[in-house]
Order: sequence, then C-alpha cells, then structure tokens
Amino acid sequence: MGVISYIVLYLAIINLTGLLMMGIDKRKARKRAWRIPESTLFIIALVGGSLGTTIGMHLFHHKTRHWYFLYGMPAILFLQIAIVIILIYSPIQFAII
Repeated sequence: MGVISYIVLYLAIINLTGLLMMGIDKRKARKRAWRIPESTLFIIALVGGSLGTTIGMHLFHHKTRHWYFLYGMPAILFLQIAIVIILIYSPIQFAII
C-alpha cells in the first residue's frame, strides 16, 4: 500500500468514527445516559473527521441548536479542504514514498 492509500484509509476510518460518535451521543442523549464530551467530538473533527461529524450532526439532528457546532464543524471542514488545496497547488513539491 502506498502513502495515499494509508491517508485515504485513515480519513475513512476517522470520518466513520465521527459519524458513529454523533449517532451514539444522540442515542445516549435520548436515554439521558452518560454522554460523549463535546471536546471529544471537536477533537475527532480536528484530526480529520470533520466531514463525518458534520454529516452525523445533520443526519441525527444532533447538536444543531448549538451555534458552535452548527458553524464550527463546517468551518473546520472548510479549513481542512482549504489546507489540502493550498498544499496541492503550493510550489513546494512533496515526495510520495
């Protein structure tokens, strides 16, 4: 497997984790059980799971009343997309080993 394959695999796993964590936290909220801390959900988004957490937020209608989730998760996603675009079009060449 090449480096790109590992990156794609990592992103798939971390985004699936973010999606599932939103669903699990929503279920726990309905049952009034122990919840996943909001900081954990943001950390998952920051390390690459922003797409999964954003989709999960809207799919499960979870955390959509909190402005910092409603605007924060998409902001993290757009920032990550911008960073990738900047890296792709930067004059610095990255070697893929």
